[in-house]
Amino acid sequence: MATTPCRDCGNEVSYSARACPQCGAPYPYLEKWDGYGFEYKSSVRLFGLPLLHISFKYRSNGTPVIANGVIAIGQFGFGVITIAQFGIGMITLGQFTFAAATIAQFTIAAYGICQIGVLYEGIGQLVFPLDKIL
Repeated sequence: MATTPCRDCGNEVSYSARACPQCGAPYPYLEKWDGYGFEYKSSVRLFGLPLLHISFKYRSNGTPVIANGVIAIGQFGFGVITIAQFGIGMITLGQFTFAAATIAQFTIAAYGICQIGVLYEGIGQLVFPLDKIL
């Protein structure tokens, strides 16, 4: 069975090891490991941002990678058009959002369709008018 040194502690590990038995490093046979999950960034950029950034990834220390692009898709997202569980953007679709226009479960937005929200204009199950709050 072929082995290689663990990138963190130098212990000999198998190329099929999911964790180092000595130090617990995930995928110890890889030279570099920056987390788990999926991430894609398009090479095309607009306004300095990737045209599309999809991220369902966590860094090795457990922090999430926020999808940040013109079109942002992920658990956490920030973009012009955002599809995310927790999203900020001009146009968003998500569970918790802060946006100009949105479809969400919980939101603060200018215009929206939501279950619960603070809106300037829109519909929802429980909506608080923004102009009455301010």
